[in-house]
Amino acid sequence: MAKPEHEFFPVTTVPWTKVAGADVGMTERILAKDPDANVATRILTFPPGCDTTPNGVQVHDFWEEVYILEGAFEDLELKQTFRAGEYACRPPGMRHGPWRSPEGCVTFEVRYYSKK
Repeated sequence: MAKPEHEFFPVTTVPWTKVAGADVGMTERILAKDPDANVATRILTFPPGCDTTPNGVQVHDFWEEVYILEGAFEDLELKQTFRAGEYACRPPGMRHGPWRSPEGCVTFEVRYYSKK
């Protein structure tokens, strides 16, 4: 199955929920999710002072596109800071994170599988 069809709606009607497995205060608004796969479209928040070091480096088997809406975070493995207005497209298997966000950050993410 794929993500569900949605016509325009106010994203504020979607509640913020704690990110599963990320016990560092991160929250998300899941805008669309494939119930048969671990992929979703979401808005993700890193609260001020967030440090995802306990979660380690991330590697996925899906594509992930991320656009930073507000704030900034530092990728601790890359030793680079990324700010609002910047975008990433990560193919399956790409290493990224962990992150630290002294001021907090809000991102828009799209995760999906691609047929070859």
